[in-house]
Amino acid sequence: MNYCPNCGTAMTDGQRFCTNCGYSATANQTYQQQQYQQPNQQYNQQNYQQYNQPNTQPPYNQANAVCSPKSRLAAILLAAFVGYFGVHRFYVGKIGTGIVWVLTFGCFGIGVLVDIIMIACGSFTDNDGLPVTDWQI
Repeated sequence: MNYCPNCGTAMTDGQRFCTNCGYSATANQTYQQQQYQQPNQQYNQQNYQQYNQPNTQPPYNQANAVCSPKSRLAAILLAAFVGYFGVHRFYVGKIGTGIVWVLTFGCFGIGVLVDIIMIACGSFTDNDGLPVTDWQI
């Protein structure tokens, strides 16, 4: 019994085409049973799942460091114009401190000023701890 070198399907002696994949094989191109075993379907399924996943990697900034998907420009504009209501903190996902900013009017204005400086310097982070450094919207 011979096997197709392309997909591993069993081929009878003298069969020129594989019935599974249509591969044209001559007698010299087929493998004997002792040389070739059926492919491991579980391994093939694992390879398919590994290499056919959607791109789920986090975005990178210009220095190829992992950064937040949130825009730094949007965060600094929100902080400058409506920072007293904590909108910039809601934007980056910091809901708890956003509520504190709403209730304390931006920590009496001092917290907003600190946030604007942190965003401008690139040290402001989102709720996942990733720095908000990408300027593009």
